[in-house]
Amino acid sequence: PEYWVRIANEVKIRLDKGAKGIVIAHGTDTMTYTASALAFSLKSLTGPVVLVGSQRSSDRPSSDAPINLFTAVLVAKNAPFAEVVVNMHGESSDTYTLVHRGVKVRKMHTSRRDAFQTINDLPLAKVYYRERKLEMLREDYLKKSETNEVDPKFEPSVFLLKYYPGLSPDIVDYLVSKGIKGIIIEGTGLGHTSSDFYEAFRRATKDGVFVGMTSQCLFGRVNMNVYTTGRLLQDAGVVPLEDMLPETALVKLMWVLAHEKDLDKVKELMLTNFVGEINPIHIPEMYPRWYHDRIRLQ
Repeated sequence: PEYWVRIANEVKIRLDKGAKGIVIAHGTDTMTYTASALAFSLKSLTGPVVLVGSQRSSDRPSSDAPINLFTAVLVAKNAPFAEVVVNMHGESSDTYTLVHRGVKVRKMHTSRRDAFQTINDLPLAKVYYRERKLEMLREDYLKKSETNEVDPKFEPSVFLLKYYPGLSPDIVDYLVSKGIKGIIIEGTGLGHTSSDFYEAFRRATKDGVFVGMTSQCLFGRVNMNVYTTGRLLQDAGVVPLEDMLPETALVKLMWVLAHEKDLDKVKELMLTNFVGEINPIHIPEMYPRWYHDRIRLQ
């Protein structure tokens, strides 16, 4: 988090000095965490902030570094929007890159050049490398502001808890005893853990710890009203976090807890859609299709 603060402050300095946009070179493994942190920290912008990386190092013939970096500069210079985005290869060849909203993107493959995918949303733009052309794919982007406002504060005492069968509820009491102020759960399906966690979560929320639910499924949104377990967890104080990605929810909670301590207000802010991290409408095109019938393994 301390690096997120330094980056956010530097972005403001450069934009205030007249830069049209900002390009931030970043390692791919944690780029989406930084993108989310900057998205919540930079409250208004005069230009785009583009995070970019490469899946393959620049000493390899198949490196995606030059094209990603070049198109990131095109985005920073020419994009009509003013928000934090990730620009990476859009396919395995070198035709175009995709511009993903920073709070809706995830690295979905360990090595493919098109590893970054928008989740529960659609990319903002496509950038054609050879033509040097930026094609906007949507119009509901954040508009440019007259000034740059920055508010980069983060509470690091949060925890991302991945539920699995056999996990003991004692982990929740342990985290609370160690001073954790907020827990984001990667639950199963629509947002579940074992009902054995009911009392542990109830104790945590009564102690002022925020507990929010996301899904390991990634695609879709949590709905804790369908099954009894989900309703019990809500009764214990667990807050369903719509379709937010787990890592986005974690970073958002860090940011929210640095600004607000009251649990009811924290809940309100976590469910407030600040920069497109919550998408109320899902269309079929937001779910990927895999090749079932067209390819046969020999």
